[in-house]
Amino acid sequence: MSSLPDTTARHAPENIAILLREPFRRMTEQTIARLAERGHPQVRYAHGNVFQFLDDAGTRVSVLAERAGMTKQSMAQLVEHLETHGYVERVSDPADGRAKLVRTTARGREVFAVVREFIAETEALIEARLGADKLARLRALLTELDAAL
Repeated sequence: MSSLPDTTARHAPENIAILLREPFRRMTEQTIARLAERGHPQVRYAHGNVFQFLDDAGTRVSVLAERAGMTKQSMAQLVEHLETHGYVERVSDPADGRAKLVRTTARGREVFAVVREFIAETEALIEARLGADKLARLRALLTELDAAL
């Protein structure tokens, strides 16, 4: 069953945004499922907005929100959830004692390890299906597309 809506445009060739979105969405769903299998069921799709924009030394909520393109309040809710479940902690910013940095805990670093493992497996699967040359070309084309946009 398709997750795409049944619309009159469904019979036209897919636009490039959907062709990019759908594999990403499927990979993300599989990543979340893997995290749950590995003992991290509290991590959901939206929490990627925290994890993917964290600096190793920690990042202010306002910076995370800006990087993710969301409000500071929404980001603060995501951080609070992850903090409650032990994935991140808030610590004083050494550059400004009034500010707090969000940084990963050991449990949060487990999430990164699971995701890195899953991505390596997924890329190996893609290479097995497409071949090394096509995968290299896909990477080059996506890099070129990103630069063009």
